[in-house]
Amino acid sequence: MANTNNFLNCTSKKPNTLITNLYLCTFATFLFTLCYFLGLWHNYPTTTVATATLATASNLCFNPTTNSTTTTTSAVPSFTNLEFAAHHNMPDPPPTAARGPHLPPCAWSYYEYTPCEDQKRSLQFPRARLAYRERHCPAAEDVLRCRIPAPYGYKQPLRWPASRDAAWFANAPHKELTVEKKGQNWVRFEGDRFKFPGGGTMFPRGADRYIDDIGKLVNLRDGSIRTAIDTGCGVASFGAYLLSRDILTVSFAPRDTHISQVQFALERGVPALIGILASIRLPYPSRAFDLAHCSRCLIPWGKYEGVYLTEVDRVLRPGGYWILSGPPINYQSHWRGWERTRESLRDEQDEIEDVAKSLCWKKLVQKDDLAVWQKPTNHVHCKLKRKIFKTSRPFCGEAQDPDTAWYTKLDTCLTPLPEVKDVKEISGGGLSKWPKRLTSIPPRIRSENLEGITAEMFTENTRLWKKRVAYYKKLDHQLAERGRYRNLLDMNSYLGGFAAALVDDPVWVMNIVPVEAEINTLGVVYERGLIGTYQNWCEAMSTYPRTYDFIHGDSVFSLYQNRCDMVDILLEMDRILRPEGSVILRDDVDVLTKVKSIADEMQWDVRITDHEEGPYERQKILIAVKEYWTAPPPERNQHSKH
Repeated sequence: MANTNNFLNCTSKKPNTLITNLYLCTFATFLFTLCYFLGLWHNYPTTTVATATLATASNLCFNPTTNSTTTTTSAVPSFTNLEFAAHHNMPDPPPTAARGPHLPPCAWSYYEYTPCEDQKRSLQFPRARLAYRERHCPAAEDVLRCRIPAPYGYKQPLRWPASRDAAWFANAPHKELTVEKKGQNWVRFEGDRFKFPGGGTMFPRGADRYIDDIGKLVNLRDGSIRTAIDTGCGVASFGAYLLSRDILTVSFAPRDTHISQVQFALERGVPALIGILASIRLPYPSRAFDLAHCSRCLIPWGKYEGVYLTEVDRVLRPGGYWILSGPPINYQSHWRGWERTRESLRDEQDEIEDVAKSLCWKKLVQKDDLAVWQKPTNHVHCKLKRKIFKTSRPFCGEAQDPDTAWYTKLDTCLTPLPEVKDVKEISGGGLSKWPKRLTSIPPRIRSENLEGITAEMFTENTRLWKKRVAYYKKLDHQLAERGRYRNLLDMNSYLGGFAAALVDDPVWVMNIVPVEAEINTLGVVYERGLIGTYQNWCEAMSTYPRTYDFIHGDSVFSLYQNRCDMVDILLEMDRILRPEGSVILRDDVDVLTKVKSIADEMQWDVRITDHEEGPYERQKILIAVKEYWTAPPPERNQHSKH
């Protein structure tokens, strides 16, 4: 074996093999050299003149008809006819698509346009029970394809909490309420701004003292009351002053003769929506609110078989409170000022009392101008009473989903509470007090009523959104700046994780659960002590232009693919977003690329960045800022109005 290895080693030092190995190495080198030159001869043409080699190469490269075997006899090659054009061209790529649709500004007169509460269109609908003031969205051919302008002179709202007490006149230039409600301390006009003293029709001394009076009847400080609804809210002073007590109120009022009342609320930084109790359900789930309030809201509670109070019962939490002030409460002291007869007011109160009894409510107290009723914590006794007294108000059937509330007709039947095993048990499960309520497992999840959502998933979702919001604040310095934003919107909130992660910031979030969502989770959002509403993003939202400082959307455009035009959704976002407000969307990269091409035409500064987990995630994040622009000055408006 050693002899074989030495034979193969050309450097072997043994005398008897050295010469042999040297011959073998020389012979191998000769063979390699011969093969090399044979290869050159085979692949390159021979030439008779060495100086002609360059010309030959030129012919081979640029003249496709040159024969590789042709020889050149010219001693000096000519370069006068060299051709440098490419003879093998790739076809041109198809032309790129246009950047996006042309989306011009709308006429300046549309600066307060609310598509689904348009006052001219509403006149086409029946006036019975004020149904004409409900949502009536335009047909597809009537949808505007332009961008709503801000009024000339628009300014960023004052920062909270200063905004609670003042708003710029230029942002909502209407003085009608300052005249109409002058004696009730709703709103005053001073210089370049409106001032909100906190008064109301039934609390001219101010909402703070009014709420203190309520607090003597119902405990507002121990965290058991977190979510409230104010029907016929005016400029939302009731909700504005409840915020200092950690109570989050959804205030609503119609767009009617009280011009801009909801718009004033939003400019103040108070949660509010355009809405009315007429013929369809309020857009909230059942068992959503701890407290409902009406202060001279002019809703005929005792009429139409008590259908409006029955709707309040649907959205009230078991054990929740309904508070009424104004007619007919304490009519004995106010009937002259209300310009009503004692008899008519007494009859109205009797009707309300009868409806409340049919709902199994208990009247807790009536003191001065306030009356308080409480909804039962379960329906055990209520069902027994129905068997004994044969009451005329039946329970709704199982086919009627109590959480369905998008264009759903009102009904006079009583929404049944979830079954309990004990008379002391709270239907649907008890809630923790605020702030523990935010992170406690919501009863709808704890009881496994939402298919596919477990307690572990809820806990993980809460943790995930803390991480995501921290990342957002690195991407958007305005979101990170404490106090820069006040009114926030989450277009697809799921379990409310985004809002929960911002609970320590001076903001409020309107959590949207799209009606197209696979699982209706809005009830969970409310069980966490947050607020929200249903929405179909193929339609406009029931709010004024420039409502929100910041809009967030998780997979919204993927959800609405093949449902409606992406352009219309983006135009609606532009309508409700304030100038210099921000947008953060997270979605598939292909979807966001399409969104960006449209947003670039909307005077948004847009960029797409990586997912918080890194560049290899297919989901990306789009960050946009709406540029500041307004309607032209008034003298130019006269020429541009149409």
